[in-house]
Amino acid sequence: MKSIRHLHRITYTLWVMLAALILGGCSFQNQEAALFRANLERTGVFPSGGPSVLNELVWKFKIADAVRSSPAIAVGMVYVGSKDGHLYALDTKTGQEKWKFKTEGEIFSSPAIAGGVVYIGSDDGHLYALDTKTGQEKWKFKTNDGIRSSPAIADGIVYVGSFDKHLYAVNIMTGQEKWKFKTDGGIFSSPAIADGTVYIGSEDGHLYAVNIMTGQEKWKFKTEDGVVSSPAISDGTVYVGSFDGYLYALDITTGQEKWKFKTDDWVGSSPAIAGGVVYFGTDSGYLYALK
Repeated sequence: MKSIRHLHRITYTLWVMLAALILGGCSFQNQEAALFRANLERTGVFPSGGPSVLNELVWKFKIADAVRSSPAIAVGMVYVGSKDGHLYALDTKTGQEKWKFKTEGEIFSSPAIAGGVVYIGSDDGHLYALDTKTGQEKWKFKTNDGIRSSPAIADGIVYVGSFDKHLYAVNIMTGQEKWKFKTDGGIFSSPAIADGTVYIGSEDGHLYAVNIMTGQEKWKFKTEDGVVSSPAISDGTVYVGSFDGYLYALDITTGQEKWKFKTDDWVGSSPAIAGGVVYFGTDSGYLYALK
């Protein structure tokens, strides 16, 4: 019996190591993985471009309620959530529904896909892990409030924020909590990951940098209002907006402010970065480009 248990432990360890190898990199620019805003740094730059000229409508798919979730695409399928409480899986070529999965709340969270599993949060307070081919539930993880944050996956762990004021780190194999980090406000922001650190905003007005292994705070930066913007990281700088009307550029190691740019309204938009320019929007209806 001891040898059998030992063999089971070895087998489980090998599976965990294999998952870490598959999911460990910070690049999600491959066919079998997809993430909100393209990558763990949340730069919003996708490896392949869209149409430069509009030729035709390929298809459209009717959903019973509004779609606020951003679609994720992997291996010929597009996955998207809806306020009707479902996550939908559609064929990218035809728009035909392959399956749908019902949660008990509206879905604003955008799905993350890796290793044949799609991860999605719901206003019912759960993070779900579903088989990409069948939509069958592998596990669900309960928080104490709704999840509108979009998950990030790295080194066998999925990271997501909740309106219950916590950032969670959850094992992708078991759905068990590894650690959680407490803020003083609800978390709408989606986590960005770089250099062993998870960066996330909170409605308490702070951007937090959290050690990816331990869940311990490295630093926090205070703005004058809530931070629902998802941070973006590029070249040693983390960019994030605040409801105080500023876009901030911070040193990723120390959290020290490099500069800030004042707008005329809330910055709830998540910045995108390309070609040395940062792009973001405000509630007043302006799109800004800064360099």
